[in-house]
Amino acid sequence: MASAGSISREPLRPLAWASAALGCGVLLHADRVPPWASGIAIAFILWRLAGAVRPVGLPGAVVRTLLAVLLVAAVFARFHTLNGLGPGTLLLILMSAIKLLETRTRRDQYIAVGGSLFLLLAACLDRQSLVRTPLYLLQTWLCCSALAVIAYTPERNPALPPSAAGPASGAGVFDSRAALRLGARALLYALPLAVVLFVFFPRLPGSFWALPRAEEALTGLSDTMSPGSISKLTSSYDIAFRARFDGSPPPPGERYWRGPVLHDFDGYTWRRRRDSFYRQQPLEYLGAAYRYHVSLEPSQQRWWFSLDTVDRAPDAKVSLAYDYELIAAEPITETTSYDATSHTTTRSTEPLSKLARRIDSALPPDRNPRSRQLAHDMRGRVASDAAFVDAILDFLRTGGFVYSLDAPLLGYDSVDDFLFRSRVGFCGHYASAFVTLMRAAGVPARVVTGYLGGEWNAIGDYFVIHQSDAHSWAEVWLEGRGWARVDPTAVVEPDRLNRGIMDLLPDAGSRSARLMRSSPWLTRALQRWDAANTWWNDHVLKFDYHSQLNLLSRLGFRSPDLQTLGWAFVAGLLAWLSWVAWQVGRMTPGPRPDRLARAYARLCRKLAAVGLARLPHHGPIAYAEAVTEIRPDVAPRVRPLLTRYAELRYGGPAGPSHATDVTSFERAVARLSVGKTPQRHRRT
Repeated sequence: MASAGSISREPLRPLAWASAALGCGVLLHADRVPPWASGIAIAFILWRLAGAVRPVGLPGAVVRTLLAVLLVAAVFARFHTLNGLGPGTLLLILMSAIKLLETRTRRDQYIAVGGSLFLLLAACLDRQSLVRTPLYLLQTWLCCSALAVIAYTPERNPALPPSAAGPASGAGVFDSRAALRLGARALLYALPLAVVLFVFFPRLPGSFWALPRAEEALTGLSDTMSPGSISKLTSSYDIAFRARFDGSPPPPGERYWRGPVLHDFDGYTWRRRRDSFYRQQPLEYLGAAYRYHVSLEPSQQRWWFSLDTVDRAPDAKVSLAYDYELIAAEPITETTSYDATSHTTTRSTEPLSKLARRIDSALPPDRNPRSRQLAHDMRGRVASDAAFVDAILDFLRTGGFVYSLDAPLLGYDSVDDFLFRSRVGFCGHYASAFVTLMRAAGVPARVVTGYLGGEWNAIGDYFVIHQSDAHSWAEVWLEGRGWARVDPTAVVEPDRLNRGIMDLLPDAGSRSARLMRSSPWLTRALQRWDAANTWWNDHVLKFDYHSQLNLLSRLGFRSPDLQTLGWAFVAGLLAWLSWVAWQVGRMTPGPRPDRLARAYARLCRKLAAVGLARLPHHGPIAYAEAVTEIRPDVAPRVRPLLTRYAELRYGGPAGPSHATDVTSFERAVARLSVGKTPQRHRRT
């Protein structure tokens, strides 16, 4: 174990600042890393501080090495790898804390602050939300201030006694306020450079920080639906995505946001087909085209949502499936933005293929027999599939069905149980039952899941679609029209088309969701905050090469290329360097006057206070002559002092008694009393 005595003689202030910077860096990741990791890191930091102020033993090299090996093994056991943002951040936290335990010199303290800055960088790579930006700025300020404290504190040689190394804590040399001011000034000086880099530094297409991320919990819709599964999302007020329309938005009854399409049914659960066996049905787009911008929140899912029905895939890495759902190649791990165009009214231009008809008409043969019989009987009473759709909707409208989230559990034949016993359910129940009845009568049909509606944010002029807006509906094949959207929930609860689930069923959401919507003032505050977050995501986080070119075009740069951007960046950088050099030169004080000069300046101020100011061209002897001419009454007291100053300043090399002579001159100046200027001697 290292001796604590030698450590306690080091300056405490720089160690405390370095420890504070590292501790705050650890806390930035407290909600991302295992609790034991944050606890160990903070314990090591406190251990190091305790060893600096009292005789507490600190671990030696062997113990530190064993700790490092054990913690590396713990990180590997946690992630099964040391590669990636999550394992790398955890490893950096633990190794920086161990490094702090062996700090002995100023260089070690610099390394500790460097580890804090890398933890700050890891936090910025992990999350760039607006709410965390002040935390990152404060951590940067703290690290800069810690560097200033370390740099301006005299370093002590442990071999010397405390009296030979200066004050133990650095007090009086560079205090905390001065460090904070210097850190803030450095950040303010760096701000123009940050703007220059943001605007002019050439941005390459694609994601620059493509780092692997740890797996997170799935949110939102999935590729399966069982009775009541969608109702589980209605308690969540989390945002699924935002949508901003270029012009007028579609009416509420047409704001269906398409997600996973479910084809396979086992009698209880609907599932999406993981392979497409038939080609995409060609469509004729009717009515107005809606152009809009979508910003998806991270979900770890692969669905890109679009207004039903989108005309093409909005991105090269996204495919438009045969059933018109958008499927990305990779899960959505960060906020993703895209532009799309949709038509809410379409018509198929070709008949449905035999394979597609067989897939979307299939039912398990031994499930839900009463529903099959009901569909067979009702289809026999009407002349067409369209009339059969109307008959089923009328059956749901007049059959005593209730729209509610508190639906009872269903049995083995879930559709029979719902239609003939409970008659209480949510959108998933109605969509499942309707498609089952369609298929039982030989009408191709499928379940579509997604979102309905959205909350209008008047501040940002966009719709916010929450998880609570999750919805499911049906599509049926009608000859001469193709796939037609049918929402059976709308006939049971028509207000669902115009009102969100939180408005329709106030008790549906969680307690926090109900609280956020309980007050108009709170709702407006949340909308303002969401609008600020959206602006931050769209104009800062998603500031890509295309956005950069648009901004530069508005600033007067016509058709800028990479070379133009490079020259603009160099010009901005040189301008910034010139400005910083001017600021530093302006604030750099000149050489401080010595004791003799300060005493002479004090003498001149005393004389100037009684009307005997020294003119710029006066030397000490000429000044004495001028004082004698104007104030003969004070000349006997002043002239010897001015003559003595000339002898001490210009009388040749300083002798052994120079310091004593300067002290005597200082005392004589301090004792001098000139008195008030007589009226007859005052200058006119």
